[in-house]
Amino acid sequence: MRDLSDELLMWYDGHARAMPWRVPPDQSKAGQRPDPFFIWMSEVMLQQTTVAAVKEYFRKFTGLWPTVGDLAAAEDAEVMAAWAGLGYYARARNLLKCARVIVAEHDGVFPSDYDDLLELPGIGPYTAAAVSAIAFNQHATVLDGNVERVMARMYDIHDPLPGVKPVLMKHAEALTPQERAGDYAQAVMDLGATICTPKNPACGICPWRDPCAARQAGTAAELPKKTPKKKTPVRLGYVYVARRDDGAWLLETRPEKGLLGGMLAFPSSDWSDDPTPAPPLEADWKDSGQEARHTFTHFHLRLKVMVADVPDNLDPTRGHFVPHHAFVPAALPTAMRKVFDLVPRRDATIEPESR
Repeated sequence: MRDLSDELLMWYDGHARAMPWRVPPDQSKAGQRPDPFFIWMSEVMLQQTTVAAVKEYFRKFTGLWPTVGDLAAAEDAEVMAAWAGLGYYARARNLLKCARVIVAEHDGVFPSDYDDLLELPGIGPYTAAAVSAIAFNQHATVLDGNVERVMARMYDIHDPLPGVKPVLMKHAEALTPQERAGDYAQAVMDLGATICTPKNPACGICPWRDPCAARQAGTAAELPKKTPKKKTPVRLGYVYVARRDDGAWLLETRPEKGLLGGMLAFPSSDWSDDPTPAPPLEADWKDSGQEARHTFTHFHLRLKVMVADVPDNLDPTRGHFVPHHAFVPAALPTAMRKVFDLVPRRDATIEPESR
C-alpha cells in the first residue's frame, strides 16, 4: 500500500493543479502549510460546485474578508449577497455560524483535530478530514466523489453507491500514508478530477494504471455503480414582482431555515403540487405569461411570474420596498434572478446579466 501512495505522490509532485487556496507540493514538502481559513472556505464552496466556478468566488470572499475574524464580523446580508450564484445557501449560513464559533470559542484559531473540527457548525466528516489533512497534515482520509470513483475502479467494486461508501472508505484509509497526508489527499482528488474522470478515463497515463483492477477487467468506464435515482418531483408556485411608481422593488427576506434562507427574494406563495396564491399586497396583479424554472437538489421549481405596478403610498403586508438605486439584481439568489430576468422593465437602467 505504501508503494501506491508513493507513486501517486510522485505523480502529484509533477501534476498538481494550481489553486488559489493550495500550497504547491514543492513548498508543502519544505514545511509550508496553507491557511486553514482558506482550506475550510474552499472546501465549503466546493461542495456540489466545480473548481472552475469556485475560484472566482474564493477570490471575491477572501478579498472582502481575508481572515476568519473578518468573516465573523461581516453582515449576514452582505455574505449572502456575495454567495449568490453558488447555490445551496445553507452552506453560506453555516459559513458565518462556523466563523463566529471559531472566533468566540477558539480565539479565531482553527482546531487541527478531526474530532474537534466535526463539532463546528456545517462541518461534516469529509470537510473535517480535508481541513485536518490539507491544512494541518494530520493523518485523515478524504472521501469525496472523485475518491469514491478512484477506489471503486482500483478494486473493481460493483456494489452501488451510496450503500458501498463504508467499503470505499476502508480502501481509501488503507492507502492514506502517515507522511504527506495533506498532499496525498489533494493528489487522490486531483487524480479523480483530471485522469480517473467519470467518462473516458485516461487510463493510459494514470499512475495507478497497472494495479487498477477495473482497468484490467475492462470495467473502469462503468464504475462506480449508483442506485437508480427516483424521478425528480416538480413543485409549482406564484412569485410576485411589484414595482412602485418611484421605481422601488418589493422584496422580502426569506426565513432563516429552509430554501434560500436569509436571502432577499421576491415574495412568493408556497411551493407545492397545488400552491395557494399569496400576493404580498393588494394590487392589479397580472400574469406576465412567463414561468421561472429552477432546479434544487431534490425538486424542479416552476414559478408563475405575477407583476404589478403600484403607487408610492401603498404598504405591503409582507416584505419591504428597496429603492431603485439600491437594488442589485446580481445579489439575488439564482432562482430569483431568473424571475427578474423575465420581468418586463420600464427602462434600461437595470439589465439582465448573462451567466
